[in-house]
Amino acid sequence: MDNKIKIGIISLGLIGGSILKSLMKYDYEFICVTRNQKTIDELHKMNVCASNNLEDLKECNFVFVCSPMQNTLEILDKLENILYSETIVTDVCSLKDFVCQKQRPYIFIPSHPMAGKETSGFDVADEDLFKDAKWVLTPFESTDAKNIQSLIELISKTGAKCVISNSKEHDEAVAIISHMPLVLAQTLVKIVEENNLAKMLASSGFRDMTRLSLSNSTMAKDMVELNSVNILKALDLVNVNSSKLIDNYTFDEIEHIKEIRNTIYSKDGKNIF
Repeated sequence: MDNKIKIGIISLGLIGGSILKSLMKYDYEFICVTRNQKTIDELHKMNVCASNNLEDLKECNFVFVCSPMQNTLEILDKLENILYSETIVTDVCSLKDFVCQKQRPYIFIPSHPMAGKETSGFDVADEDLFKDAKWVLTPFESTDAKNIQSLIELISKTGAKCVISNSKEHDEAVAIISHMPLVLAQTLVKIVEENNLAKMLASSGFRDMTRLSLSNSTMAKDMVELNSVNILKALDLVNVNSSKLIDNYTFDEIEHIKEIRNTIYSKDGKNIF
């Protein structure tokens, strides 16, 4: 390997493309792998090395696996026969426990950037997608701290703020703040499906509440199927807490909820907790 840090990115959709664009201002060498020939041609125009061959990642110092969750384990397996043992590999799946079931012959540090859009594809990739966003790392207990720090330093250059967790706690948390709200948004749309008056009257409140129902279908299917137990637990919390709230729906309680909400987000919608 030469002295220039080589970064591999597998799958150049919204997340992979945004990682590339956010790091291109730095003096790294990039090797991108995607099946999409249009994206390969576009990357070549940007003077970025790109192909459909995982073998091209052999010399990389870091590899980001940004493929859909349903393909991630297969790719991680294939990389075992390609990469050096000192290569640091991370995935970006929104669930972590299922990728943490085995360690790898390379340095595998699972992660999840808490950023996204309803749209997908390289065309909508955004160099500022991760700015001020949280990026969760769920390393194995045996992972060397210096390798974790190396990945944190690289990720931080995207503008993200790294958070260390374990895979089970991560999956429980994202069920509450991401996966359950997705199912709830989809359920709300289903409820008004046969109610023409409700559809006619639906305005900004319903629009904002159901935004997540427009999420990428493949990603949504993977998240719900792989995290269904935690999602159902989160929905139980909704039922219990909504009943308690309605029973104690006082001015003070309403103001208290607003105060809690204001401790999480800034006025421009950034998580500040």
